[in-house]
Amino acid sequence: MSQLTIKYFSRCLIRNITFNMILPNDYVDKENEYTKRPRKTLMILHGYTGDAGNWVPEELANKYNFAIIIPNGENGFWLDGISTGHKFQTLIGIEIIEYLRKNFNLAKKSEDTYIMGFSMGGFGAIHTALAYPQTFGTAIGFSFANIINKISKMKPGDPDSHANYEYYRECFGDLEKVKESDNNPEIQIKKLLAKGEKLPKLYLACGKEDFLLENDREFHKFLEENNVKHVYWEAPGNHNPEFWDKCVQKFIPEIFS
Repeated sequence: MSQLTIKYFSRCLIRNITFNMILPNDYVDKENEYTKRPRKTLMILHGYTGDAGNWVPEELANKYNFAIIIPNGENGFWLDGISTGHKFQTLIGIEIIEYLRKNFNLAKKSEDTYIMGFSMGGFGAIHTALAYPQTFGTAIGFSFANIINKISKMKPGDPDSHANYEYYRECFGDLEKVKESDNNPEIQIKKLLAKGEKLPKLYLACGKEDFLLENDREFHKFLEENNVKHVYWEAPGNHNPEFWDKCVQKFIPEIFS
């Protein structure tokens, strides 16, 4: 495997940034059906308080011939925030994609471009794919942080167990209007359906002991009520790397085979 750290000046964040990349190249003497097809691209998104570390086993990337792209979204919920230099959605949905296309000949087609994340990153994966369905053909969210309904009820000065009102307002905008905004995946889906546009393939998974379980069940129900094809999986597990590793081992072979 080739492990690269790419540094460039980001127009979205208005500063020099880095993202990590893993390229499979260990199959020269053991080609298979996956190495004979165009290389796929998987962008993976970290959760709240996380960073640009890899959590997908490299042997899977090598076997199924996909590049792993690992950006750093800080704690910005992978959205375009209010402040200057906080356009994390545009960063991963447009800017890094354009960089990959120009410099590495990756992510050329939506059917070859995937986005996956856990917790905050799960929200980012689903939301970003819905914002750019012509770019991302598949989105996978583990412990999908579908917190729109909860934060819409917050008032100035209110805290929750993770952050305060001001933080969520910076990321999501006016919280009184967030349920009807494009930062709400349900609104994104309704708009795409109304236009008759093709939606990305959606995969969701959550542990039965995860504090986000009811949030994910709500979104699963919304998708069913709107006849949106998707895969939803629940299994014993909590909001932790052990469960997300089980998800990776289950879904990677399924979506890349």
